[in-house]
Amino acid sequence: MKIILKETINSLGIIGSEVTVAKGYARNYLFPQNKAVQATPQNRRMLEQDEVKFDLQIAKERKIAEEMAEKLEGVSCTIAAKVSEEERLYGSIKVRDIIDTLQKQDISVEKRMVLLKEPIKTIGTFKVPIRVYKEVEPEITVEIVPE
Repeated sequence: MKIILKETINSLGIIGSEVTVAKGYARNYLFPQNKAVQATPQNRRMLEQDEVKFDLQIAKERKIAEEMAEKLEGVSCTIAAKVSEEERLYGSIKVRDIIDTLQKQDISVEKRMVLLKEPIKTIGTFKVPIRVYKEVEPEITVEIVPE
């Protein structure tokens, strides 16, 4: 089903964009929450009229995202973990561990924002991208040290 987004949804797109989603998702979540409208000729005309408003909203969201990216750029967090003699971790460092460490530094990020491809299983220093906004992904440094 083709819909037009009335607000930015990270997993779908930015405000004002036309996307295709499952019918149930649109009917049961997006339409009742007033986050989207069905892509009809009438709604497309409404979109064209509100395009200036959408552009201002997008610019505002992008500015906020870039400010947060500047704050995150160069952030370093150190995580202590138990290691074996071969310097491999007994467990692994996951997204939740990184989020908890960042919260101790008064930096709040959501789980879906941390782009860790696979859990970290060795000690060392790693660069982890954080998706703040579409195409705005600053990298933080995560250092794993033995406990």
